[in-house]
Amino acid sequence: MILHNLKRLFVFLVLVSLGEAARADYAVNIPVGPTETSRLIYGFHMYAIWVCVGIAVVVFGVMFYSIIHHRKSKNPVPATFHENTTLEIVWTVIPVLILIGLAVPATKALIKIEDTSGAEMTIKVTGYQWKWHYEYPEEGIQFFSSLDEASNRARQLGSGIDPETVPHYLLEVDHPLVVPVNTKIRFLITAADVIHAWWVPAFGWKKDAIPGFMNAAWVEIEKPGVYRGQCAELCGRDHGYMPIVVKAVTKDEYRAWVAQWKQEHAARKAEEAQWTMEVALKRGREVYNTHCVSCHQVDGSGVPGTFPALAGSAVATGEVDRVIDIVLEGKGAMPAFGKDENISDADLAAVITYVRNAFGNQVGDLVKPDDIADVR
Repeated sequence: MILHNLKRLFVFLVLVSLGEAARADYAVNIPVGPTETSRLIYGFHMYAIWVCVGIAVVVFGVMFYSIIHHRKSKNPVPATFHENTTLEIVWTVIPVLILIGLAVPATKALIKIEDTSGAEMTIKVTGYQWKWHYEYPEEGIQFFSSLDEASNRARQLGSGIDPETVPHYLLEVDHPLVVPVNTKIRFLITAADVIHAWWVPAFGWKKDAIPGFMNAAWVEIEKPGVYRGQCAELCGRDHGYMPIVVKAVTKDEYRAWVAQWKQEHAARKAEEAQWTMEVALKRGREVYNTHCVSCHQVDGSGVPGTFPALAGSAVATGEVDRVIDIVLEGKGAMPAFGKDENISDADLAAVITYVRNAFGNQVGDLVKPDDIADVR
Protein backbone atom coordinates (compact mmCIF):
# COMPACT_ATOMS: atom_id res chain seq x y z
CA MET A 1 0.00 0.00 0.00
CA ILE A 2 2.83 2.41 0.91
CA LEU A 3 4.63 1.63 -2.35
CA HIS A 4 1.42 2.19 -4.30
CA ASN A 5 0.87 5.58 -2.66
CA LEU A 6 4.47 6.57 -3.35
CA LYS A 7 3.95 5.73 -7.03
CA ARG A 8 0.81 7.87 -7.12
CA LEU A 9 2.68 10.74 -5.47
CA PHE A 10 5.47 10.42 -8.04
CA VAL A 11 2.96 10.52 -10.92
CA PHE A 12 1.27 13.56 -9.38
CA LEU A 13 4.59 15.42 -9.07
CA VAL A 14 5.49 14.57 -12.66
CA LEU A 15 2.13 15.84 -13.92
CA VAL A 16 2.46 19.04 -11.94
CA SER A 17 5.85 19.62 -13.50
CA LEU A 18 4.40 19.23 -17.00
CA GLY A 19 2.47 21.81 -18.95
CA GLU A 20 -1.31 22.19 -18.70
CA ALA A 21 -1.96 20.51 -22.06
CA ALA A 22 0.15 17.49 -21.15
CA ARG A 23 -1.77 16.86 -17.93
CA ALA A 24 -5.23 17.68 -19.34
CA ASP A 25 -6.33 14.05 -19.13
CA TYR A 26 -5.12 13.75 -15.53
CA ALA A 27 -6.90 16.65 -13.86
CA VAL A 28 -6.21 17.01 -10.15
CA ASN A 29 -8.77 19.74 -9.55
CA ILE A 30 -12.38 20.50 -10.37
CA PRO A 31 -12.90 21.74 -13.97
CA VAL A 32 -13.67 25.35 -14.83
CA GLY A 33 -16.48 25.50 -17.38
CA PRO A 34 -17.52 28.32 -19.72
CA THR A 35 -20.03 29.78 -17.25
CA GLU A 36 -20.03 32.37 -14.49
CA THR A 37 -21.41 29.88 -11.97
CA SER A 38 -18.58 27.45 -12.70
CA ARG A 39 -15.99 30.17 -12.09
CA LEU A 40 -17.71 31.26 -8.88
CA ILE A 41 -17.63 27.72 -7.54
CA TYR A 42 -14.01 27.19 -8.59
CA GLY A 43 -12.96 30.53 -7.08
CA PHE A 44 -14.50 29.76 -3.70
CA HIS A 45 -13.15 26.20 -3.86
CA MET A 46 -9.59 27.50 -4.26
CA TYR A 47 -10.11 30.20 -1.60
CA ALA A 48 -11.28 27.56 0.91
CA ILE A 49 -8.36 25.30 0.02
CA TRP A 50 -5.80 28.05 0.71
CA VAL A 51 -7.53 28.85 4.00
CA CYS A 52 -7.17 25.17 4.92
CA VAL A 53 -3.52 25.22 3.83
CA GLY A 54 -2.89 28.24 6.09
CA ILE A 55 -4.58 26.51 9.02
CA ALA A 56 -2.54 23.36 8.37
CA VAL A 57 0.72 25.33 8.28
CA VAL A 58 -0.04 27.01 11.60
CA VAL A 59 -1.32 23.89 13.36
CA PHE A 60 1.47 21.60 12.16
CA GLY A 61 4.04 24.35 12.77
CA VAL A 62 2.98 24.67 16.40
CA MET A 63 2.80 20.90 16.76
CA PHE A 64 6.30 20.27 15.38
CA TYR A 65 7.72 23.20 17.36
CA SER A 66 6.26 21.69 20.54
CA ILE A 67 7.60 18.24 19.69
CA ILE A 68 11.12 19.56 19.07
CA HIS A 69 11.48 22.21 21.78
CA HIS A 70 9.52 20.53 24.55
CA ARG A 71 10.80 17.00 24.25
CA LYS A 72 11.68 15.10 27.40
CA SER A 73 15.43 15.19 26.80
CA LYS A 74 15.40 18.98 26.64
CA ASN A 75 12.80 19.79 29.31
CA PRO A 76 12.71 16.97 31.85
CA VAL A 77 10.51 19.00 34.22
CA PRO A 78 7.09 19.78 32.66
CA ALA A 79 5.30 23.04 33.31
CA THR A 80 2.69 23.03 36.05
CA PHE A 81 0.19 25.56 34.67
CA HIS A 82 -3.09 24.20 33.26
CA GLU A 83 -5.18 27.30 32.56
CA ASN A 84 -4.69 30.36 30.37
CA THR A 85 -7.71 32.59 29.83
CA THR A 86 -6.05 34.64 27.09
CA LEU A 87 -5.11 31.54 25.11
CA GLU A 88 -8.63 30.13 25.41
CA ILE A 89 -10.11 33.39 24.13
CA VAL A 90 -7.68 33.40 21.20
CA TRP A 91 -8.40 29.83 20.09
CA THR A 92 -12.14 30.57 20.31
CA VAL A 93 -12.08 33.87 18.42
CA ILE A 94 -9.79 32.70 15.61
CA PRO A 95 -12.03 29.78 14.49
CA VAL A 96 -15.05 32.12 14.58
CA LEU A 97 -13.22 34.57 12.31
CA ILE A 98 -12.24 31.74 9.99
CA LEU A 99 -15.85 30.56 9.75
CA ILE A 100 -17.03 34.11 9.03
CA GLY A 101 -14.31 34.45 6.40
CA LEU A 102 -15.63 31.32 4.69
CA ALA A 103 -19.34 31.95 5.22
CA VAL A 104 -19.47 35.45 3.69
CA PRO A 105 -18.05 34.60 0.22
CA ALA A 106 -19.91 31.26 0.22
CA THR A 107 -23.22 33.01 0.88
CA LYS A 108 -22.54 35.58 -1.84
CA ALA A 109 -21.75 32.80 -4.32
CA LEU A 110 -24.87 30.79 -3.39
CA ILE A 111 -27.12 33.85 -3.76
CA LYS A 112 -25.63 34.51 -7.20
CA ILE A 113 -25.97 30.88 -8.27
CA GLU A 114 -29.63 30.71 -7.20
CA ASP A 115 -30.66 34.04 -8.74
CA THR A 116 -32.59 33.21 -11.93
CA SER A 117 -34.00 36.73 -12.37
CA GLY A 118 -33.34 38.51 -15.63
CA ALA A 119 -33.36 35.32 -17.70
CA GLU A 120 -33.74 35.86 -21.44
CA MET A 121 -35.30 32.47 -22.12
CA THR A 122 -36.73 29.49 -20.24
CA ILE A 123 -36.34 25.76 -20.79
CA LYS A 124 -38.39 23.19 -18.91
CA VAL A 125 -36.60 19.90 -18.22
CA THR A 126 -38.57 16.80 -17.22
CA GLY A 127 -36.91 13.54 -16.24
CA TYR A 128 -38.37 10.17 -17.26
CA GLN A 129 -37.09 6.62 -16.91
CA TRP A 130 -34.74 6.84 -18.79
CA LYS A 131 -34.79 9.92 -20.95
CA TRP A 132 -35.22 13.70 -20.76
CA HIS A 133 -38.00 15.86 -22.12
CA TYR A 134 -37.15 19.44 -23.11
CA GLU A 135 -39.66 22.20 -23.69
CA TYR A 136 -39.06 25.75 -24.93
CA PRO A 137 -42.28 27.57 -23.89
CA GLU A 138 -41.51 30.78 -25.81
CA GLU A 139 -40.76 28.89 -29.02
CA GLY A 140 -43.44 26.20 -28.78
CA ILE A 141 -40.76 23.52 -29.14
CA GLN A 142 -40.65 20.26 -27.20
CA PHE A 143 -38.98 16.89 -27.71
CA PHE A 144 -37.54 13.86 -25.92
CA SER A 145 -33.81 13.21 -25.68
CA SER A 146 -32.68 9.59 -25.24
CA LEU A 147 -29.52 7.51 -25.37
CA ASP A 148 -28.37 7.26 -28.99
CA GLU A 149 -28.96 4.02 -30.85
CA ALA A 150 -25.25 3.16 -31.28
CA SER A 151 -24.58 3.29 -27.53
CA ASN A 152 -27.81 1.48 -26.77
CA ARG A 153 -26.88 -1.43 -29.06
CA ALA A 154 -23.31 -1.66 -27.74
CA ARG A 155 -24.41 -1.76 -24.10
CA GLN A 156 -26.55 -4.87 -24.57
CA LEU A 157 -25.06 -8.27 -23.80
CA GLY A 158 -24.39 -10.34 -26.86
CA SER A 159 -24.50 -7.38 -29.23
CA GLY A 160 -21.02 -8.15 -30.56
CA ILE A 161 -20.19 -4.43 -30.60
CA ASP A 162 -17.09 -3.18 -28.80
CA PRO A 163 -18.16 -0.12 -26.74
CA GLU A 164 -14.73 1.42 -27.29
CA THR A 165 -15.58 1.76 -31.00
CA VAL A 166 -18.68 3.87 -30.24
CA PRO A 167 -17.95 7.63 -30.09
CA HIS A 168 -18.95 9.13 -26.74
CA TYR A 169 -20.24 5.78 -25.52
CA LEU A 170 -23.20 6.27 -23.13
CA LEU A 171 -22.73 10.04 -23.39
CA GLU A 172 -24.50 10.64 -26.72
CA VAL A 173 -28.19 11.26 -27.39
CA ASP A 174 -30.51 11.23 -30.37
CA HIS A 175 -31.71 14.81 -29.86
CA PRO A 176 -29.38 17.19 -27.97
CA LEU A 177 -30.57 20.29 -26.15
CA VAL A 178 -29.69 23.29 -28.35
CA VAL A 179 -29.14 26.67 -26.67
CA PRO A 180 -27.65 30.03 -27.69
CA VAL A 181 -24.45 31.35 -26.15
CA ASN A 182 -24.22 34.63 -24.21
CA THR A 183 -27.86 34.26 -23.17
CA LYS A 184 -29.06 33.86 -19.59
CA ILE A 185 -31.20 30.71 -19.63
CA ARG A 186 -33.49 29.70 -16.80
CA PHE A 187 -34.07 25.98 -16.35
CA LEU A 188 -37.21 24.66 -14.67
CA ILE A 189 -36.44 21.09 -13.65
CA THR A 190 -38.92 18.41 -12.57
CA ALA A 191 -39.66 14.70 -13.10
CA ALA A 192 -42.61 12.61 -14.22
CA ASP A 193 -41.97 9.32 -12.39
CA VAL A 194 -39.06 9.02 -9.91
CA ILE A 195 -36.36 11.37 -8.67
CA HIS A 196 -33.72 12.24 -11.27
CA ALA A 197 -30.94 14.87 -11.27
CA TRP A 198 -29.93 17.05 -14.22
CA TRP A 199 -26.15 17.48 -14.17
CA VAL A 200 -23.70 18.94 -16.68
CA PRO A 201 -20.29 19.27 -14.97
CA ALA A 202 -19.15 22.15 -17.18
CA PHE A 203 -22.00 24.31 -15.84
CA GLY A 204 -20.82 23.90 -12.25
CA TRP A 205 -24.11 22.75 -10.71
CA LYS A 206 -26.72 20.00 -10.67
CA LYS A 207 -30.40 20.11 -9.75
CA ASP A 208 -32.68 17.35 -8.52
CA ALA A 209 -35.69 16.58 -10.72
CA ILE A 210 -38.46 15.67 -8.29
CA PRO A 211 -42.02 14.63 -9.26
CA GLY A 212 -44.53 17.30 -8.30
CA PHE A 213 -41.81 19.84 -7.51
CA MET A 214 -40.11 22.44 -9.71
CA ASN A 215 -36.46 23.37 -9.16
CA ALA A 216 -34.94 26.39 -10.88
CA ALA A 217 -31.40 27.04 -12.09
CA TRP A 218 -29.69 29.22 -14.65
CA VAL A 219 -26.72 29.24 -16.95
CA GLU A 220 -25.11 31.61 -19.41
CA ILE A 221 -22.71 29.73 -21.68
CA GLU A 222 -19.94 31.92 -23.02
CA LYS A 223 -18.33 29.54 -25.51
CA PRO A 224 -19.94 27.48 -28.31
CA GLY A 225 -19.45 23.75 -27.98
CA VAL A 226 -20.95 20.45 -26.89
CA TYR A 227 -21.26 19.87 -23.15
CA ARG A 228 -22.11 16.43 -21.79
CA GLY A 229 -23.53 15.18 -18.54
CA GLN A 230 -25.71 12.46 -17.00
CA CYS A 231 -28.51 11.87 -14.58
CA ALA A 232 -26.82 12.11 -11.18
CA GLU A 233 -29.49 10.31 -9.17
CA LEU A 234 -29.96 6.54 -8.89
CA CYS A 235 -33.26 6.51 -10.76
CA GLY A 236 -33.67 2.83 -11.62
CA ARG A 237 -32.24 -0.18 -13.40
CA ASP A 238 -31.04 1.76 -16.48
CA HIS A 239 -29.84 4.82 -14.56
CA GLY A 240 -26.49 4.73 -16.34
CA TYR A 241 -28.11 5.09 -19.76
CA MET A 242 -29.62 8.56 -19.27
CA PRO A 243 -27.08 11.04 -20.69
CA ILE A 244 -27.43 14.77 -21.25
CA VAL A 245 -25.98 16.60 -24.25
CA VAL A 246 -26.16 20.38 -24.52
CA LYS A 247 -25.14 21.96 -27.82
CA ALA A 248 -24.30 25.65 -27.41
CA VAL A 249 -24.35 27.61 -30.67
CA THR A 250 -24.27 31.24 -31.77
CA LYS A 251 -27.52 33.19 -31.64
CA ASP A 252 -27.81 33.12 -35.44
CA GLU A 253 -27.31 29.35 -35.48
CA TYR A 254 -29.88 28.98 -32.73
CA ARG A 255 -32.49 30.96 -34.68
CA ALA A 256 -31.75 28.79 -37.71
CA TRP A 257 -32.21 25.65 -35.60
CA VAL A 258 -35.57 26.91 -34.29
CA ALA A 259 -36.75 27.60 -37.84
CA GLN A 260 -35.58 24.16 -38.99
CA TRP A 261 -37.29 22.41 -36.07
CA LYS A 262 -40.59 24.15 -36.77
CA GLN A 263 -40.31 23.26 -40.45
CA GLU A 264 -39.69 19.60 -39.63
CA HIS A 265 -42.54 19.64 -37.09
CA ALA A 266 -44.89 21.03 -39.73
CA ALA A 267 -43.77 18.27 -42.10
CA ARG A 268 -44.57 15.64 -39.45
CA LYS A 269 -48.02 17.15 -39.03
CA ALA A 270 -48.51 16.94 -42.78
CA GLU A 271 -47.51 13.27 -42.62
CA GLU A 272 -50.32 12.64 -40.16
CA ALA A 273 -52.80 13.84 -42.77
CA GLN A 274 -51.36 11.28 -45.20
CA TRP A 275 -51.07 8.39 -42.74
CA THR A 276 -49.59 5.36 -44.48
CA MET A 277 -47.84 2.20 -43.40
CA GLU A 278 -44.48 3.61 -44.55
CA VAL A 279 -44.96 6.79 -42.52
CA ALA A 280 -46.15 4.87 -39.44
CA LEU A 281 -43.26 2.39 -39.50
CA LYS A 282 -40.62 5.10 -39.91
CA ARG A 283 -42.06 7.21 -37.13
CA GLY A 284 -42.83 4.19 -34.97
CA ARG A 285 -39.21 3.09 -35.04
CA GLU A 286 -38.14 6.54 -33.77
CA VAL A 287 -40.72 6.45 -30.97
CA TYR A 288 -39.75 2.89 -30.05
CA ASN A 289 -36.07 3.82 -29.80
CA THR A 290 -36.96 6.78 -27.58
CA HIS A 291 -39.52 5.22 -25.22
CA CYS A 292 -39.41 1.43 -25.42
CA VAL A 293 -35.96 0.20 -26.33
CA SER A 294 -34.45 0.39 -22.82
CA CYS A 295 -36.83 -2.30 -21.56
CA HIS A 296 -37.82 -4.30 -24.63
CA GLN A 297 -34.41 -4.09 -26.40
CA VAL A 298 -33.61 -3.03 -29.95
CA ASP A 299 -34.58 -6.39 -31.44
CA GLY A 300 -37.72 -6.76 -29.31
CA SER A 301 -36.21 -9.61 -27.29
CA GLY A 302 -36.98 -8.02 -23.90
CA VAL A 303 -35.23 -8.88 -20.64
CA PRO A 304 -36.09 -12.40 -19.42
CA GLY A 305 -37.85 -12.33 -16.09
CA THR A 306 -38.22 -8.56 -16.11
CA PHE A 307 -39.60 -7.18 -19.38
CA PRO A 308 -41.47 -9.40 -21.87
CA ALA A 309 -40.27 -9.94 -25.41
CA LEU A 310 -42.25 -8.28 -28.18
CA ALA A 311 -40.85 -10.44 -30.96
CA GLY A 312 -43.36 -13.23 -31.53
CA SER A 313 -45.44 -12.06 -28.57
CA ALA A 314 -49.03 -13.30 -28.52
CA VAL A 315 -50.01 -10.08 -26.75
CA ALA A 316 -48.23 -7.72 -29.15
CA THR A 317 -49.65 -9.52 -32.18
CA GLY A 318 -53.06 -10.20 -30.66
CA GLU A 319 -56.21 -8.10 -30.68
CA VAL A 320 -55.23 -4.54 -31.54
CA ASP A 321 -57.67 -2.96 -29.08
CA ARG A 322 -56.03 -4.90 -26.28
CA VAL A 323 -52.58 -3.64 -27.35
CA ILE A 324 -53.85 -0.06 -27.44
CA ASP A 325 -55.29 -0.43 -23.93
CA ILE A 326 -51.98 -1.74 -22.57
CA VAL A 327 -49.99 1.09 -24.14
CA LEU A 328 -52.39 3.75 -22.89
CA GLU A 329 -53.08 2.35 -19.42
CA GLY A 330 -49.76 0.64 -18.71
CA LYS A 331 -49.14 -2.80 -17.27
CA GLY A 332 -46.82 -3.85 -14.45
CA ALA A 333 -43.61 -1.81 -14.68
CA MET A 334 -44.71 -0.32 -18.00
CA PRO A 335 -45.93 3.28 -17.57
CA ALA A 336 -49.30 4.52 -18.83
CA PHE A 337 -48.25 6.40 -21.96
CA GLY A 338 -51.81 7.62 -22.48
CA LYS A 339 -51.39 9.89 -19.46
CA ASP A 340 -48.34 11.60 -20.92
CA GLU A 341 -49.47 14.67 -22.82
CA ASN A 342 -46.02 15.01 -24.38
CA ILE A 343 -46.58 11.87 -26.48
CA SER A 344 -49.04 12.50 -29.32
CA ASP A 345 -51.76 10.21 -30.64
CA ALA A 346 -49.77 9.87 -33.85
CA ASP A 347 -46.65 8.75 -31.94
CA LEU A 348 -48.62 6.10 -30.05
CA ALA A 349 -50.35 4.89 -33.21
CA ALA A 350 -46.98 4.72 -34.98
CA VAL A 351 -45.20 2.74 -32.26
CA ILE A 352 -48.06 0.23 -31.96
CA THR A 353 -48.02 -0.23 -35.74
CA TYR A 354 -44.24 -0.68 -35.62
CA VAL A 355 -44.32 -3.27 -32.84
CA ARG A 356 -47.01 -5.28 -34.64
CA ASN A 357 -45.04 -5.28 -37.88
CA ALA A 358 -41.41 -5.45 -36.71
CA PHE A 359 -39.23 -8.15 -35.14
CA GLY A 360 -40.77 -10.71 -37.51
CA ASN A 361 -44.32 -10.13 -36.21
CA GLN A 362 -45.79 -8.97 -39.55
CA VAL A 363 -49.42 -8.58 -38.48
CA GLY A 364 -49.95 -6.21 -41.37
CA ASP A 365 -52.46 -3.80 -39.81
CA LEU A 366 -52.14 0.00 -39.59
CA VAL A 367 -53.13 1.80 -36.40
CA LYS A 368 -54.24 5.38 -37.03
CA PRO A 369 -54.03 8.43 -34.76
CA ASP A 370 -57.85 8.52 -34.63
CA ASP A 371 -57.85 5.01 -33.18
CA ILE A 372 -55.83 6.34 -30.23
CA ALA A 373 -57.84 9.54 -29.86
CA ASP A 374 -61.10 7.57 -29.66
CA VAL A 375 -59.80 5.65 -26.62
CA ARG A 376 -57.58 8.28 -25.04
